[in-house]
Amino acid sequence: MTNLVQNKGTEDKLLDVHHIKKYFPIKGGILKRTVAHLKAVDDVSFSVFKGETLGIVGESGSGKSTLGRVILRLLDPTEGEIYFNGDEISKLKQRQVRSYRRDMQMVFQDPFGSLNSKMSVAELIEEPLLVQTNLSRQERKERAIKIMEKVGLRADDRLKYPHEFSGGQRQRISIARALIINPQLVICDEPVSALDVSIQAQVLNLMKDLQDEFSLTYLFIAHDLSVVKHISDRIAVMYLGRIVEIAPKRALYDNALHPYTQGLLASIPIIDTDDTKQERKKTRITGDLPSPVNPPTGCPFRTRCPLAHERCSVERPELKSPENDEHLVACHLYT
Repeated sequence: MTNLVQNKGTEDKLLDVHHIKKYFPIKGGILKRTVAHLKAVDDVSFSVFKGETLGIVGESGSGKSTLGRVILRLLDPTEGEIYFNGDEISKLKQRQVRSYRRDMQMVFQDPFGSLNSKMSVAELIEEPLLVQTNLSRQERKERAIKIMEKVGLRADDRLKYPHEFSGGQRQRISIARALIINPQLVICDEPVSALDVSIQAQVLNLMKDLQDEFSLTYLFIAHDLSVVKHISDRIAVMYLGRIVEIAPKRALYDNALHPYTQGLLASIPIIDTDDTKQERKKTRITGDLPSPVNPPTGCPFRTRCPLAHERCSVERPELKSPENDEHLVACHLYT
């Protein structure tokens, strides 16, 4: 699946996010008044098309996981609009969101922590059917066995508990639990980061096969650029709660525009030669991620950017297209 954005229209959009913000209040003093806000997600907009995988990458603390939870309405947005299949869901009450949960599911980072250790595999996988459908007990069992076989588990595993499985097997349970009600969108929050490298490849290949078979759309959150490259069609790069670049996979890896993206790509482990050492020196990211409580004025990356100039400190760059509509970047170097 490559270049899915070309020739796509409004009717092909599954998810549309407009200017989403998520601020967490910080309380202080004897009266516990709000003294500041942690700006976890700060004005994010993008679209996800049916059948594609949009990867979201960035350092820890960039707001990736919070964004995923806001889209799924596990957290309420502070501002902004979320449209799913053309319906706005950002202002719905939690009881109203329940009907949309059939079509939106999440695979969490920690497969052990996200599974109730007191429930058997059968109970865990069948629980979404119990909540969202009126299927009989036998129908739930049959569907659970079918999806377990799809993700590489045996029917005999139904009576076991999460602690009896390896990390890779537990993540397969999580995937089966997410897919059993046939969702359209699956938000994957670092789904392989807790797994061994060899198991990561197995799970990623499984997810790609399931995407083709069930016509799934993925929002794939990760910090590992090599993992995102393997599974994504387009990639959005987040920094300090904002998207600084978004482009098709090949365009991003071949011609990254934002200095932060260039720094992330330069951090991927490779065998050093004289040429690569020189290139790494040019694009290396220095310093620490600023606090989201008190982010820098202007461009959020300016305090770590080797190319920052006076305009970067006073004016926040907008996400625009310097070359074509598919490759957007928020950087004054291109405006």
